Amino acid sequence: MYQMLCVLVATLVYGTATAHCQSAQAGVTEVTFQSSTYGDFRQLLAREPATTTVTIHASLGFPDQKKDRYPVVIVVHTISGYRDANEGYVAAELRKSGFATLTYDSFAARGSSGAEMSASPAYLIAGTADAYAALRRLASDPRIDADRIAIMGFSFGGEIAHMTAFASLRSALDPGPLRFAAHVAFYPAGSFGVIADHGAYTGSPVLMLLGEKDDNLPLAKIGSYLAYARAAGHPAPIETVTYPGAYHAWTVSSLGPLRFYPQYVSTKKCPLILLGPNRPLFLSGDQTKPFDPNSIGVCMAEAPGYSMVFDAAVRDQSITDAVRFLQRSLRP
Repeated sequence: MYQMLCVLVATLVYGTATAHCQSAQAGVTEVTFQSSTYGDFRQLLAREPATTTVTIHASLGFPDQKKDRYPVVIVVHTISGYRDANEGYVAAELRKSGFATLTYDSFAARGSSGAEMSASPAYLIAGTADAYAALRRLASDPRIDADRIAIMGFSFGGEIAHMTAFASLRSALDPGPLRFAAHVAFYPAGSFGVIADHGAYTGSPVLMLLGEKDDNLPLAKIGSYLAYARAAGHPAPIETVTYPGAYHAWTVSSLGPLRFYPQYVSTKKCPLILLGPNRPLFLSGDQTKPFDPNSIGVCMAEAPGYSMVFDAAVRDQSITDAVRFLQRSLRP
């Protein structure tokens, strides 16, 4: 009864139930936070002022179990934006396992779609900025354990989950002493890595969940990146799990039968872009090469699109694997 009254009062007074009643912990409430949009990586890494600021509307959910402070997982959507059937479903499963969750839509907050924004790498910068803005917002909530904030994402969101582990991007977005405690990337895009060097990653563990038949991110591309980092003497803190027979987007239950989607951008034929303190590099196979921005459009145009299909068994197993990794990584 108290929780219902609390939500009603918050709605009448504030317009939305935005966690003003601290004891109403179970359930989902609406919160907002401020983020930024940048034109390119140079602008961000040079720490120039953002092009615009944006207000993100998010859903903050808590488990039924009562705790003084909760570990929390930020769940970042695919290129299609937030969907209850995907991000909402996984967030609910995480809450059953004792994690608070935060979900939002980076594209909707900017009045756009993933298809429109993906024409420029700025959409990945926006996603990374949003994730760090969410980190700051959650760390300020007394119900959240600021030392146990993780990030999880799918496809586009999977790339964000990996990129938020890059020390250079964390430093540029200036979260102070905060960092993500763990990163979980479901079938990431596989566009960016870091130049292998001491301190290239924040130090938190990364789990990549990969599909054997994912034709958007060939397994060899991730394998070459991990081999490159090991050979350079600075192995990436990445653990991988590969699911036999799984295609891209295996968690998305709204997908129909297996088919190829030619309208989506893919970097599968492109070299990995390695970010670093100076000019980025390309990684092609196990060799680094000078970065040529003009070649990106060429390799993307060479092989657009990828195949997708839902796989309930793989979804269930991959969520189980992710929860085990989070429980291990966010142990008090």
